Amino acid sequence: MFSKPTTKPSATARPDAPDLARKTIACSLIGENVRLQGDLVSEGDVQLDGALSGDLKAVHLSIGETGQVDGAIAAESVEFRGRVTGEVSARSVKLFATAKVDGDIIHDQLAIEAGAHFAGRSLKGPPSAEQLSLPIAAE
Repeated sequence: MFSKPTTKPSATARPDAPDLARKTIACSLIGENVRLQGDLVSEGDVQLDGALSGDLKAVHLSIGETGQVDGAIAAESVEFRGRVTGEVSARSVKLFATAKVDGDIIHDQLAIEAGAHFAGRSLKGPPSAEQLSLPIAAE
């Protein structure tokens, strides 16, 4: 029960050292003065205050009041305060009072605040793994 470990810790390993194999991903911020054309893929969080014309995939997406997306969105969770035209696939979706969404939403959880605009279908059910999967980056 209280026996010593059978392997000796290496002299170079420190218990307080960070795990270098684990990659930290910073949040991406797209400012309100930025306009992007094309698809956007992030393995982390995205805060979009600018405009995107194209599809967007991220782990967590937050669209600010000045943010706009014209294309499909796939994420684990999304928060909308701005405008979206296109299909949304996410496990958790929240539309704040300033949100305007024109398109279908495929979701596990959906919350809509009073004042939000939503024109489309609410399709309850988990988005497919294919919709939420991020392409593997080339090394």
